[in-house]
Amino acid sequence: MDRHELASLLVLKAVADAGSFTRAAKRLNRAQSGVSQTISELEERLGVPLVARTTRSLRLTDAGQTLLDEAGPALDRIEQSLAQVRTAAHGPTGHLRITTLEHPAKTILIPAIAKLRERFPAIKVDLHVSDRKIDIVEGGFDAGVRFSDHMEKDMVAIPISDDIHACVVGSPAYLDRMGMPAALRELLSHECIGYRLPTHGERYRWMFQRDGKQVEVDVGGSLTVNGTAALVEAARAGLGLAYVFEPLVRAEITAGSLIPCLQHFMPKWGGYKLYYPHRRQKSAALQAFVEVLREQRKQAKQKPSVF
Repeated sequence: MDRHELASLLVLKAVADAGSFTRAAKRLNRAQSGVSQTISELEERLGVPLVARTTRSLRLTDAGQTLLDEAGPALDRIEQSLAQVRTAAHGPTGHLRITTLEHPAKTILIPAIAKLRERFPAIKVDLHVSDRKIDIVEGGFDAGVRFSDHMEKDMVAIPISDDIHACVVGSPAYLDRMGMPAALRELLSHECIGYRLPTHGERYRWMFQRDGKQVEVDVGGSLTVNGTAALVEAARAGLGLAYVFEPLVRAEITAGSLIPCLQHFMPKWGGYKLYYPHRRQKSAALQAFVEVLREQRKQAKQKPSVF
């Protein structure tokens, strides 16, 4: 096998991992036409189609899948060896594309990215913040951050936070005016700031725990938002009660600008996890980011919750 064959196999692997010629071309820093031509020439030399192309997507043929099943582990080892040499000489480099929710972006990832950039300034990060469910392979992302039950299958998942308390909060002015709710049924007489879910556009039903069972309350209110930053700010402004994750309002609760309610009914959510495809080898940049996240989680364990 000459160097052209090896280069062609690496391109084929990039196309398979990315799920499209366009995303593979971006990862390889090559023109899309060049990537497509490389695959076509490899198919011609081997005498079999390797990629089944459609107008919207592509997939490996049986021959292409067999080829990568056999050659893929060796290609991974070659790429890993080259990355280790580059890392030893210059430190981790590369471009990370990560998709995440707004809450972990603010409370977990942004602080971690600051530490990562301080240690390894050659690493670039593209952070995509969206509450919508994202297919990280189809979207061309290196990794994603979600709750464990919101991840795709066949993923390597790394915990980056402990379980998270939900909380209901209101401003002192609002609670002085409307009173502190002591029972779930009292929420029906309060202004509750709604959160519109991005997946299907409905208002989120508030979830609680009572007598060991999950309880959902379809609260009402005159204001609905579709972002957590706006949700917190509306509560601070005295527009009503808000249902949020405790770390997102920890500073406000400590400062007294927001007051928690109904603490004994509040559930815990499973913590966030960073995940990436099982078949994909972690890059040196992603490995460095994982280490920073693990250090940060260990330090966070020493900070008590406000509950």
